[in-house]
Amino acid sequence: MAAMCFFDSSKNISLSFLSLGTGLSPPYHCVRLPFCMKYKSIKASQITMTQLMLPSYSNFSGKIHGGYVLNLMDQIAFACASKHSGYYCVTASVNKVDFLNPIEVGELVTLKASINFTGRTSMVVGLRVESENIQTGVVKHCNSSYFTMVAKDKDGQSVPVPGIILNSAESIRRFARSMERQQHAQSRDQLFNSADFNHQAYLDKLVGQNAKVSLPEAGDRKA
Repeated sequence: MAAMCFFDSSKNISLSFLSLGTGLSPPYHCVRLPFCMKYKSIKASQITMTQLMLPSYSNFSGKIHGGYVLNLMDQIAFACASKHSGYYCVTASVNKVDFLNPIEVGELVTLKASINFTGRTSMVVGLRVESENIQTGVVKHCNSSYFTMVAKDKDGQSVPVPGIILNSAESIRRFARSMERQQHAQSRDQLFNSADFNHQAYLDKLVGQNAKVSLPEAGDRKA
């Protein structure tokens, strides 16, 4: 039974997901809409990538360069998002990259990518980076991050993506967390909009911080 999307022309707004063979009665008729798409399982697009860390990837301190790790993360986020959407994807934003433990030369680095959230044309890819000492077998959690990817067509236009099937409490938690993160980001952008920001309201909050306020109207004021 194939899923189809039908439009109620009497209301001009509502959509109903029905199955073929159930029959239709007016005023319903089939329409092709960009947001009328199937849902995919999260597991179908999950990707794991493992790579040996070579001396050429290290920085001046002998640890694997953070920029190289970010490059690997961007690659696997692209692969995961493209596999889910079926389109070429671009990186729109990267949220909270925390380097928890250094990665040593000679260790095996494993990156895991999974779709946490799907919007209309965007996807949030959750990433986890682990390193393993080949000799001892000790595994370290090195990095976690969230990449927002946007699907593009051949003309570079954003295109709708399939939703994801939330079939566990953990998948719902991840989806909800992404929703909250986006809402907080929007609120933060509005609060600190340069055109509307009131710096006077934050002078007292700067007290005790490692900064010195030096404004013409206030004189020097240690934070």
